[in-house]
Amino acid sequence: MGSNQTWITEVILLGFQVDPKLELFLFGFFLLFYSLTLMGNGVVLGLICWDSTLHTPMYFFLSNLTIVDMSYASSIVPKMLANLTMQKKTISFAPCLLQTFLYLALAVTECTSLVVMSYDRYVAICHPLHYAVNMSWRVCTILAATCWIFSFLLALVHITLILRLPFCGPQTIDHFFCQIMSVFKLACADTRLNQTVLFVGSVFVLVGPLCLVLVSYTCILFAILRIQSSESQRKAFSTCSSHLCMVGLFFGSAIVMYMAPKSRHSQEQRKILSLFYSLFNPMLNPLIYSLRNAEVKGALRRFLRKKTSV
Repeated sequence: MGSNQTWITEVILLGFQVDPKLELFLFGFFLLFYSLTLMGNGVVLGLICWDSTLHTPMYFFLSNLTIVDMSYASSIVPKMLANLTMQKKTISFAPCLLQTFLYLALAVTECTSLVVMSYDRYVAICHPLHYAVNMSWRVCTILAATCWIFSFLLALVHITLILRLPFCGPQTIDHFFCQIMSVFKLACADTRLNQTVLFVGSVFVLVGPLCLVLVSYTCILFAILRIQSSESQRKAFSTCSSHLCMVGLFFGSAIVMYMAPKSRHSQEQRKILSLFYSLFNPMLNPLIYSLRNAEVKGALRRFLRKKTSV
């Protein structure tokens, strides 16, 4: 860096730029959704830990997903809520980069976890005789750990490339959190390498996994249609449709956000998309599973009966 360049020490998050009275409404609205996210995912995680009938690979991966969702929302929403109540909407530069790192790592973890969940359903339905071997607890643990390790290493690559840049202004981010593309705009240097790596990484962790999920569910669909029992067909469709809903919500919003041309969406639209996959999507995941999954609903009924009988 040249001697006339200085690093910025804090960043102003412009957020939603609405009337102060509306900010109070948004605070209450987002706080409600954040509370529902933590409560919904916490209930599903608690039920899986409490009920022995849910101690299966499918629910092991679902519990992993609930942890990811709660962590993902918690890496963004608390600071957003704090800024909605404060006049000075700032964040120090180091916590800003930490927020960027966490949301990237957790987003990729969710993406890879959804792929692993689709593989679990593929083995269970298409190769049921080999399920106990192919999805042993050792294999499940390795798959889950691989998702976390790979995701954090990939996020570390992006942060390392960001730290190579000189940041001398502007000091404002037109977003409600330190979204990586907004952080690029703080640099007073060429960020084409960073943008290229981000795009390639987005293709690798979004398009590739999505293709794997679609191939898995195409095989699953043909396998379900060959099942003779209508009850088994209904159960398989119910479980898989819940997972496909989560896949569609996450991959759809993420692909639009990171792979669509910038000119196609205004900054306010990008904020709404970011809000969708950072807050609404984690809130909807446990709701989708609890409403469409008979085993989760059964575990919840057993838990409530046990509590009321005490």
